Amino acid sequence: MAVLSDWLFTSTIGIYMLAAFILAAEHSLTRHRSEPLHRLGRMGLALTVLGVGVHTLSIVLRGLSAGRLPWGNMYEYLSAVGLAAMLAWLYIVWKHRPRRVAVFVVLPVALLLFVAGNSLYTGATALQPALRSYWIGIHVAAAIMASGVFLVSGITSALHLVSTSRKPRAVRLPEPEFLDKLAYRSGILGFITLTFAIVTGAIWAESAWGRFWGWDPKETVAFVSWVCYAAYLHARATSGWRLRRAPWVNIAGLVIVLFNLFFVNLVAVGLHSYAGVD
Repeated sequence: MAVLSDWLFTSTIGIYMLAAFILAAEHSLTRHRSEPLHRLGRMGLALTVLGVGVHTLSIVLRGLSAGRLPWGNMYEYLSAVGLAAMLAWLYIVWKHRPRRVAVFVVLPVALLLFVAGNSLYTGATALQPALRSYWIGIHVAAAIMASGVFLVSGITSALHLVSTSRKPRAVRLPEPEFLDKLAYRSGILGFITLTFAIVTGAIWAESAWGRFWGWDPKETVAFVSWVCYAAYLHARATSGWRLRRAPWVNIAGLVIVLFNLFFVNLVAVGLHSYAGVD
């Protein structure tokens, strides 16, 4: 099952890349309304759905092969974050149908998985002793969901800034108001989930290390990201900040999340050093 999981993971990257290529072609030809173009978009969406299905199966088989939840190291965690982002995006497509910007989400996720599979891969092994707790199914799952949703929210805010640029719209995007609302709503969901992850993490820390908070590098950066996203939600509701400044705060939050994912997990030394990478 572990070998099949790895094969499906590699297949997932290929499917997402192909979907991104087709979606990019659709996006670049948006001004040409035709039935072949419509079919191209539907093909890209179908491949995205297929990729999510294969991706999900890869993660499930990974967990079954290891006999545990499939997010015990950095490779597995990033794979789960990518799946969370894609599931969030598919829900948005189903609800609002912003298909013509799908390439801007599918491609970054494919690249994230490529990095995970080629630079951070770890074989399916048992969990480290410190992670053998039911809290890994609560705290870590919430952190995964928050990271995936923030990825979508941050990308959407970046697209919003592009759409409001005074330069001619070489990149054809939905209306700025739609992108702003999409980033804000996903940001709210991510903030709520991140808050839950921090609270449950503190409870787990008290039972594991005898204290709720110790300013470990992971805890510190998580708190900084929480403050940043709280500032984004406040800025989004503040007159004069909503259109141009609030999206920058949201993007800054995504940068902090990525910093937490890579630098803190791989470079910083602390109690949360569970990347599983030598």
